[in-house]
Amino acid sequence: MKNLIPAALLVLLAACQPATEAPASADAAPPPPPAGEPTTDAAPASDLPAQPSLVVETLDDGPFDLAAMRGQWVVVNFWATWCKPCLKEIPDLSAFDAARDDVRVIGLAYEEIEPDAMREFLAKYPAGYPIAILDVYNPPADFETPRGLPMTYLVAPDGTVAKKFLGPITSKELAEAIDGAPAAG
Repeated sequence: MKNLIPAALLVLLAACQPATEAPASADAAPPPPPAGEPTTDAAPASDLPAQPSLVVETLDDGPFDLAAMRGQWVVVNFWATWCKPCLKEIPDLSAFDAARDDVRVIGLAYEEIEPDAMREFLAKYPAGYPIAILDVYNPPADFETPRGLPMTYLVAPDGTVAKKFLGPITSKELAEAIDGAPAAG
């Protein structure tokens, strides 16, 4: 019975990991939270810059440069088409992006997919924000490589990472994080 619990946990953890990643081992970092229970970190990992850079070519909206977004909150959402919790976030993130003038959302598709296939997917699951397809073998250096999806960073108007969420996130939780952030001085 004791051996069944770790094995079952590994099967569950592999569900929302990119196909290019191996399932977590018992000696690996703690597992991602169950759906609906995101974890948060108040600061980026110590070896990452306090003000990450991110310049990506989006699918249909041209280049996206995180530095050009200073003065606004930016939601950087790592996701994939095969990740069910990720798909559930798309309409909520779209509405959040549309409803707030002080927030921009960027979706970073963390998977191997051709642009035309992504466009077909987005015709069925429209996102109201720019989407970029990342190279899973060369992800953005200023962000941690996702160990599970979805993974979302809330970048403050000064360009620093205010919070990191591993697991599904809602617009309500993002709004609470923004409203609870210290005022810029």
